[in-house]
Amino acid sequence: MKVIHPLKPIYNSESKILILGSFPSIKSRENNFYYANPRNRFFSTLEKVFNEKIGISNQEKEKFLLAHKIALFDVVYSCNITSSSDNSIKDVIPNDINKIVLNSNITTIFTTGTKAYNLYNKFLLKNIGIKAIKLPSPSPANCKKGIEEVLVNSYSKIKEYLN
Repeated sequence: MKVIHPLKPIYNSESKILILGSFPSIKSRENNFYYANPRNRFFSTLEKVFNEKIGISNQEKEKFLLAHKIALFDVVYSCNITSSSDNSIKDVIPNDINKIVLNSNITTIFTTGTKAYNLYNKFLLKNIGIKAIKLPSPSPANCKKGIEEVLVNSYSKIKEYLN
């Protein structure tokens, strides 16, 4: 089914890093916010990395991201997708992230998962000119043993680029 990205990018002029996912899950689209599936570990991982409670509302999450100079968006503007499966993403039209990069202090881009990383490299890298750093997916579909520790260790890299 062809779906268009419904969420606005989160960033401001102070943002130093940009974290890109692939495309919002069904739960994220329903809740009008990124990583909204209660089993997704994106925000719980950031809580551990920054040793700070984020809160559960969309406003609290956005406030946290902006306070830490983190921009958030997705690589894909529209695609055919089955359910919330990254593996089913086809017929991609990428988001234009130039506006975000030009209107902020972004010098580093991270992707959450292999699909976002591969799509960024295919569609956006040449135009943006910033190599992405691939982080593990926080998705509940990525249920490997010990993934919480792996996520915290990997996502801790973010802090190195915020100084």
